[in-house]
Amino acid sequence: MAKEPKNTKPAKRAVEQYAHKKKTRLNNPPVGLVTPATDGEELKKMYSYDPHLDPQLLWSGKKERASFEVPSVSLHVHERIDPRTIMEAVKRKNGGPQMSLFQAPGENPPLREAIEFYKHKHNWSNRLIAGDSLLVMNSLVEKEGMAGQVQMVYFDPPYGIRYGSNFQPFVNNRDVKDSKDEDLTQEPEMIRAFRDTWELGIHSYLSYIRDRLLLVRDLLHETGSILVQISDENLHHIREVMDEVFGAKNFCGVITFSKTGGQADALLASVSDYLVWYAKEKPKIKYRQLFLPKERGGTGSGEYSWVELPDGSRRRLTKSESDDISILPKGARFFIPDNLTSADVTSTGTFTYEYEGKQFFPKGGHWKTNRAGLDVLKAKRRLIVQGETLRYVRYFDDFPVSPLANVWADTAARGWFEQKVYVVQTAHKVVQRCILMNTDPGDLVLDITCGSGTTGYLSEQWGRRWITCDTSRVSITLAKQRLMTALFDYYQLARPDEGVDSGFVYKSVPHVTLKALANNEPLIPEVLYDQPIPDSSKARVSGPFTVEAVPAAVVRSLEDADAAGEPTVADVSVARGGATARDRDWRDELLRSGIRGRAGQRIDFTRVEPLPGMRWLHADAEAKEDSSQRVVVSFGPEYAPMEQRQVELAIGEAEKLVPKPKMIVFAAFQFDPEAAKDIDELNWPGVTLLKAQMNADMLTEDLKKRRASNESFWLIGQPDVEVLPITDGEDKGKFRITVNGFDYYNTKNGKIESGGTEKIAMWLLDPDYDGRSLFPRQVFFPMASEDEGWARLSKNLKAEIDPVLIEAYRGAISLPFAATRPNQRAAVKIIDDRGIESLRIVELE
Repeated sequence: MAKEPKNTKPAKRAVEQYAHKKKTRLNNPPVGLVTPATDGEELKKMYSYDPHLDPQLLWSGKKERASFEVPSVSLHVHERIDPRTIMEAVKRKNGGPQMSLFQAPGENPPLREAIEFYKHKHNWSNRLIAGDSLLVMNSLVEKEGMAGQVQMVYFDPPYGIRYGSNFQPFVNNRDVKDSKDEDLTQEPEMIRAFRDTWELGIHSYLSYIRDRLLLVRDLLHETGSILVQISDENLHHIREVMDEVFGAKNFCGVITFSKTGGQADALLASVSDYLVWYAKEKPKIKYRQLFLPKERGGTGSGEYSWVELPDGSRRRLTKSESDDISILPKGARFFIPDNLTSADVTSTGTFTYEYEGKQFFPKGGHWKTNRAGLDVLKAKRRLIVQGETLRYVRYFDDFPVSPLANVWADTAARGWFEQKVYVVQTAHKVVQRCILMNTDPGDLVLDITCGSGTTGYLSEQWGRRWITCDTSRVSITLAKQRLMTALFDYYQLARPDEGVDSGFVYKSVPHVTLKALANNEPLIPEVLYDQPIPDSSKARVSGPFTVEAVPAAVVRSLEDADAAGEPTVADVSVARGGATARDRDWRDELLRSGIRGRAGQRIDFTRVEPLPGMRWLHADAEAKEDSSQRVVVSFGPEYAPMEQRQVELAIGEAEKLVPKPKMIVFAAFQFDPEAAKDIDELNWPGVTLLKAQMNADMLTEDLKKRRASNESFWLIGQPDVEVLPITDGEDKGKFRITVNGFDYYNTKNGKIESGGTEKIAMWLLDPDYDGRSLFPRQVFFPMASEDEGWARLSKNLKAEIDPVLIEAYRGAISLPFAATRPNQRAAVKIIDDRGIESLRIVELE
């Protein structure tokens, strides 16, 4: 009889997310709702060091920097990402249970509550933040009251002060050469993050480390830990600085772990890096012991050099048996004659015991159990004589695992398969073990050096809450893509009605101990915290997370700024006028570095000077051209987006200038969408309006560059977006959006030219933009290969995902969507391969 063909139809799995049901967070401001009335004036927090520490490490500038100030800025929510919502558009029709949209009370509260920042709580969502770690951590402490709430901090700072480690300048390119100048100059804040070029060398480096450790200490829970990843170059300095900040009494250990490959050297190759581990308060530390599978021939197994054969006889292994255990008969058990005595002498455990006709006495100590216990061990054949000593038979399989120690030799990439998405990417196993050792499901993990998002990714995988930040645009883009498209096992929950904070159901292993055997006690199993039990009927995607940013809150109205007169320090108002202390630095930087354009083009200047009598135009410059051109520059606020009114007022001042400028450059760390739209769309014959991205490294005073070519200004392309009404077929009445790419200013011919879509790393579509923050329902990765982006979800959720629809997520044309209300607007955010973002808002008519 012929066999029936196997059913090849993929099994349907529910797609779930973990919810932290009892955890909340304050509603920090959505970027679109910040006004002078809703977010108060920026303050500064003073942090001080104890000058009387003894001993302490001294370096240049330390004594003078006994205290430092950090602005208490808000963290703006720019995007609310929910992967399950994004998957809704590509699920199979009639393909089983609906993938419910994320519904979180308070995620988008009524306007009357939404504008009252930090006064209302809503459900927890994880956080990916673009900004310097000092600003981010201070905001968490001062604005959000999160001191003492972080369970674990992972800190992967630059390893040293030389150009010795790679960084990544482009989203899609991990081939970075240490000596290639075009790579060195792509993204200055990446240089700062991965190749620190400190003004005072090791002295600046140590100040950088110490300042951040001090804020970490404030954020840690009393049971919390910090782990700092470092190489041997500055391991000793890191320990000394951490002793000062956390106290030597809170040192928990140094973990040595294998890395991918050895650093070439004239002497011994460097094949390991280190984790320096400190507790907030060591007596209260949360610690979960991890274990490694115990294998014959593995670490610690060599001491099991005795064998018990099936006939019950016991002897030492021969050399040939030790080399090849397969020659032993089936059922043979390895064991070790273990110690039955303890060193100290007690009155109850010091006696003579008879075994096999001989008398044994615990010389210089006492038996580990009483006489009745020894009798039980004898009855269970757990005693053996070795020489003149009575010992306990401990079998190799009494405990099939061994405790993880502080040398991790199995963490190199060759021993742990994982896709590398970032040049400087720590092996998953290293970060994973740190998380599992120091936290439980629902605990909060903070990574102040996001990189490719490994800590956030693994925290999500293991049900922990997470916050991570980085100054690099490329880093934030990579982490966002990685988290958005991740697929995880769904681990069984201890109490499902309480959510993931109740913990997982874990595997465990029996642990046969001398005490349990001698006293006939039940065995207490050891929990394997790295082996929760999966539910194969469910798959899991990342829970909701927000993408946030510094620069942040606007604080003063234009009227207040006008009334206050000329500011003496950097102003952070909605739009500001007059010279500031930072304007002078920025003008100097603009003259030195120029503005980098597309494909290596640039605008260089022969002079950049103040512009007297102007409040909204901050520089008068002359471009290096065949015929010199007058260029005026308006700088945005230090910790706020450039707003529409500043653009309007700056243009008004430019109209009064004689001679008329050929170009107006609006340079900002961030642009309000309406301001960007005005710059892109204003038609002023004979005058070109351009946006220039200012790099976040210019906000950081303690990290001055010493490179010959520090490019801190980039021209931003204008997004070319079309709205296409669908006029026939089943989607009639709906809309599609086509992204044609960026239009770029050609510095050679002075014209705006189309750049196409080949440089778009990611674009996001919010078909019903509320003016607050972006809530994308469709996300596209045009540069993704067939095994990147959404590919893994597509392969593993074949029963739920329509392969044709999800393939569209690699393109430049959206899936159909409906307009459900009058005056509805759609928002399209485009991110290029440098991580630079442009937001375009379009009306749906």
